[in-house]
Amino acid sequence: MTMHLIPKPLLFHSNDWDFDTIRRIYDACERIALGELGLDVYPNQIETITAEQMLDAYSSSGMPLFYKHWSFGKHFAHHEAVYRRGFGDLAYEIVINSNPCISYIMEENSATMQTLVIAHAAFGHNHFFKNNYLFKQWTDADGILDYLDFAKNYISECEERYGHLAVERLLDAAHALNSQAVHRYPRRTKPDLRSEERRAEERRRHDEQMYNDLWRTVPKSDKPRSGVSDEERRRALLQLPQENVLYFLEKTAPKLAPWQREVLRIVRNVAQYFYPQRQTKVMNEGCATFVHYKIMSRLHEQGMLDDGSYFEFLKSHTNVTFQPKYDDPRYGGLNPYAIGFAMMCDIERICAEPTEEDRQWFPDIAGSGDGMAVLRDVWANYRDESFLLQFLSPKLMREWRMFHVVDDPERPELRVDAIHDDRGYRRMRRALARQYDVAWTDPDIQVVDVDLAGDRRLILHHNVVNRLLLEADDANRVLQHLADLWGYDVLLKEIDTATGMVLKEHRASAQPLGR
Repeated sequence: MTMHLIPKPLLFHSNDWDFDTIRRIYDACERIALGELGLDVYPNQIETITAEQMLDAYSSSGMPLFYKHWSFGKHFAHHEAVYRRGFGDLAYEIVINSNPCISYIMEENSATMQTLVIAHAAFGHNHFFKNNYLFKQWTDADGILDYLDFAKNYISECEERYGHLAVERLLDAAHALNSQAVHRYPRRTKPDLRSEERRAEERRRHDEQMYNDLWRTVPKSDKPRSGVSDEERRRALLQLPQENVLYFLEKTAPKLAPWQREVLRIVRNVAQYFYPQRQTKVMNEGCATFVHYKIMSRLHEQGMLDDGSYFEFLKSHTNVTFQPKYDDPRYGGLNPYAIGFAMMCDIERICAEPTEEDRQWFPDIAGSGDGMAVLRDVWANYRDESFLLQFLSPKLMREWRMFHVVDDPERPELRVDAIHDDRGYRRMRRALARQYDVAWTDPDIQVVDVDLAGDRRLILHHNVVNRLLLEADDANRVLQHLADLWGYDVLLKEIDTATGMVLKEHRASAQPLGR
């Protein structure tokens, strides 16, 4: 007996769409994502917005609710000019790591592109946000939207009460320290953003009490210094050394008013919210791109997308996953969509049809037969650095023609350090993974001491690796913002971690934030 697959009706017959079409598209994508791919997602909320609204959201870090700041307007003007002149495209979608997961789709998208966007964002990104361990540790998807609403209203009230200029200067200084405003290791409790508004007043009272207790430890001029006990107590109160510079300022800067401390906390919480996304760009986009490819292909196989729509999808997908070669004027490093998608497909291949080389390199997954189970485990338990270090295969390195070049500033020539052999594969993989390790790429700057008995100067150390110093002009500008928030002089020492030598010093004196 011959079995014939009865095709399902097309989801749409033209590029035009209405909300009934979106509902049919969503239901079809959901059936494949949950039933066939085994994804686990937050409830979805699909919002349709105009190109201008997409520009606005894109310029403010993709947040639907956000406080106002001149830098967002600058980004908006830039992106709008590029888009209107036809020099660049807009993102087809923006997705928010929240519960429910909000996906913004543009009115201008065709029905095919709306299908692609829903598959990519509402199911690919959504699954990754809900299941990856970094997002579980660092983000509060249930409370982020309420917190953003609180932050927006709070800063607006501060502008009305204290003046637009004072708030803008404070935000300028806080934004300058964004990269030094995160805890890099999990805290004892997960962030609970829903309670932030209720706890704001309690926190201010606590901070004022801590401030008073801290500055009572300053030795009096008519008494001898008490030595170890005061020193230990002072460092315990200051939580030194402290890698989260904005947290330190929020808690202990002597001249900040309570409302200024709350604004610093808002900036710091938002920076912490984005911290997992910085570490999972390749995996997050690779996951979403792989999911949308699977869903769109299955819709076409089932007869729900016609050939014209499928070719439209393939054109967009190919553009997204295009990787320029190193000598191409468009080259700007590895495209996270391209390398992420290629690695997801490669893992699926290794699970289904492994070579002998695959069995040697990936004995735990080679030939397992269930690629989606392996991928779901990968998406849950790795970040970019560990993902590349564990799963970048020799086959993919050969296909991408990877090689490792060392640029030693003390030598006049470049050196090819790794090629396509067993040792070279491992060295290339380690070198590439290191480029995605924030512990390696971000400067390690910590607050180490405060001269409470003298001029109250704040002392920071930059732990220098491979003698890579901070760019002097940028360091001095950021240090000036830091001094303005601290209220007294600031000293930053760049120290070689190998020898302990001080390689360079930067200094800044405070200027009143109210000016």
